[in-house]
Amino acid sequence: MAISAKQVQELRERTGAGMMECKKALEETSGDIEKAIDLLRTRGAAKAAKRAGRETREGAVGSYIHLGGRLGVLVEVNCETDFVARNETFQGLVKDLAMHIAASDPLAVDESGIPADIVERERNVYREQVKGEGKPEHLWDKITEGRMKKFYQERTLLQQPFVKNPDITVQQLVQEATAKIGENIVVRRFVRFAVGD
Repeated sequence: MAISAKQVQELRERTGAGMMECKKALEETSGDIEKAIDLLRTRGAAKAAKRAGRETREGAVGSYIHLGGRLGVLVEVNCETDFVARNETFQGLVKDLAMHIAASDPLAVDESGIPADIVERERNVYREQVKGEGKPEHLWDKITEGRMKKFYQERTLLQQPFVKNPDITVQQLVQEATAKIGENIVVRRFVRFAVGD
């Protein structure tokens, strides 16, 4: 099947991938744009994983103020070079992350950032809930860990569904930006302020 320049251009606009990558993905999926998008996303995640070990000493601090100044966020996102830190795509990612944090109120960037006392308290609450539901005792730990997994998905930034596109997680958003930009990107830290909190 012949792939038209129009198809390649549409895929490029939707994914930000290179022209040759788009053409190759369309050829592999027989011209199906949606399947080609999925294929490029999968490859982008693989590329991002290869870059994950690279050092990130540059970056930007982004901010977001919402609700008439009653809610604000600062987020630090790092990359490898100052050139990328000034890149429009990178700056857009930083803004999107700050807005997402304002909307979703995560506790930490990832599981390792949640204080041990909060993790232990949640685990104990879930375990007591399972006991109270009359579940067999041999399943208590398994059910409790399943609920902890859901807790992490809801309360850690990288595991949350991205507010602008709930079909992907924030981690996938960062991986896509890494693949598009060609440098390792790391969400280092954030702080969320709300009047009265």
